[in-house]
Amino acid sequence: MPTVIQERIQEWLTPVFDKQTQDTIQTMISENPKEAEDAFYKDLEFGTGGMRGIMGAGTNRINKYTLGKSTQGLSEYLIKSFPEEQISAVIAYDCRHNSDTLAQTVAEVFAANGIKVFLFSSLRTTPELSFAVKQLNCHCGIVLTASHNPPEYNGYKVYWQDGGQLVPPHDAAVVEVINATKYSEIKFNADESLIELIDDKVDIPFIEASVKNGSGIASQEAKDDLKIVFTSLHGTSIKSVPPVLEKAGFKDVHIVEEQAEPNGDFPTVKSPNPEETEALEMATALANKIGADILIGTDPDCDRLGIAVRDNNNEMKLLNGNQTMAVMLDFLLSQIQQDSGFKGNEFIASTIVSSPMLRVLANSYKVEYKEVLTGFKWIAKLVKDFPELNFVGGGEESYGFMVGDFVRDKDAVTSTLLACEIAAYAKSKESSFFTMLEDLYKEHGYFKEKLISLVKKGISGAEEIKQMMIDMRENPIKEFGGAEVVYIEDYQSGKATNVKDRTVTTMDLPNSNVLIYYTEDGTKIAARPSGTEPKIKFYISVQSEVENNDLLATEVKLDAKIAGLLKELDVK
Repeated sequence: MPTVIQERIQEWLTPVFDKQTQDTIQTMISENPKEAEDAFYKDLEFGTGGMRGIMGAGTNRINKYTLGKSTQGLSEYLIKSFPEEQISAVIAYDCRHNSDTLAQTVAEVFAANGIKVFLFSSLRTTPELSFAVKQLNCHCGIVLTASHNPPEYNGYKVYWQDGGQLVPPHDAAVVEVINATKYSEIKFNADESLIELIDDKVDIPFIEASVKNGSGIASQEAKDDLKIVFTSLHGTSIKSVPPVLEKAGFKDVHIVEEQAEPNGDFPTVKSPNPEETEALEMATALANKIGADILIGTDPDCDRLGIAVRDNNNEMKLLNGNQTMAVMLDFLLSQIQQDSGFKGNEFIASTIVSSPMLRVLANSYKVEYKEVLTGFKWIAKLVKDFPELNFVGGGEESYGFMVGDFVRDKDAVTSTLLACEIAAYAKSKESSFFTMLEDLYKEHGYFKEKLISLVKKGISGAEEIKQMMIDMRENPIKEFGGAEVVYIEDYQSGKATNVKDRTVTTMDLPNSNVLIYYTEDGTKIAARPSGTEPKIKFYISVQSEVENNDLLATEVKLDAKIAGLLKELDVK
């Protein structure tokens, strides 16, 4: 075992750490040294979505000490950043094991540092936490969640005054303070008078704001004619989505009861990930039984949603994040165009790994399109950086969407309502959500995407991912699918290369470990190691004009093209 790991383990066997933690580590060393090595070989790092990892003892685990250290460092940064102010923070947590106790620990460390804490008394959604930061005029917010990760995971996301996640310059500055903080410096002895439990103080205004931003187009008659199936996948959305739909006037809502009870084991699914068809099997069965028009499932902290709608064969079809996002943005833009007309300051936003179709869509409405790095915090940052502009909506391919700017993170509560509003409105016009998507393809071209995630666990996995990115940079791929690569964007170096004329330009985005290839036929392939999971992701996008309005033939052609690209990349 490397010396640095041994030193970290010895530190955790000192009286700074409680006896239960020490006993757990001793057992790990004797019974499973490989697990001990993995638990201590590195410190958990802040990625695109904060800090996320397996729960347990160790520097590479989520526990009271790693979260305590982060909160202690954050407290010191807040005190330094806001002198002479009574600093306040709001904390929410999801359904995962230990989320409530970890949230209490975070609250106690804040309070021990003299920071006023608003702590939700039971689980709440991530978008409500983002909303609460501004609603309560707090300096920061914390949500304890690990999104759709397996049951053994938990996580910690930090939000700033604007309700968005940490971005420059605060993110690096906070991490610097956290890294300099010693475990022995964590203050756990809270001033309990500084901790206030909250409930409907935020619930009611959040529901009202969601209804205001996500509805208002479909008539009540149209809403009455829409049959909805909803599943919370054992997560927090059961607290917000049903009351929001009810307040907005949707009455025919059928909840998957087997998945309605919050449960960190997620007993009815392999993964509580609404991106996956398997996670929505129960909801699909119910939708088919009752003849539902739309099915929606959300992940455990309710910041992402999966939508299935009736296709041309009357079968429930799960749309991907790019498809859902395109329909939602087109609907929002079309309503502005019809109602008041564009004022010239509107913009929509997405990420560098999302579908190129979104830029085409923006151009068709003559509104600005802004593209940012992966991670919804960058979209929220746009709202703050461009106050003179009107943010209509935006999202990312990983099933996250934000309607307007009253929440500064992806929001499956309001997005669920918007999806139902669109479906109801379309049905009242003898159309459908699916038909609206097909109409976009016919107008702008058929864009099809595929995401492949390769899991590479542990120390060796991290090294393998690192080497894959090095190889792709040092030996750039020259063609994909018989089409020549004409443009390469390397976000780590911040340089974009025109392969044809060998010119190099500087990109105006923060550095990130992402590499994107573009070919002469419009194919786009991005490679990106995950910031929160032991994965490397490949995002593939292909496109084609739709000839003779034959969408099926076009899709078959694009599917074959994607299959060929996967074979070339040697990934499955």
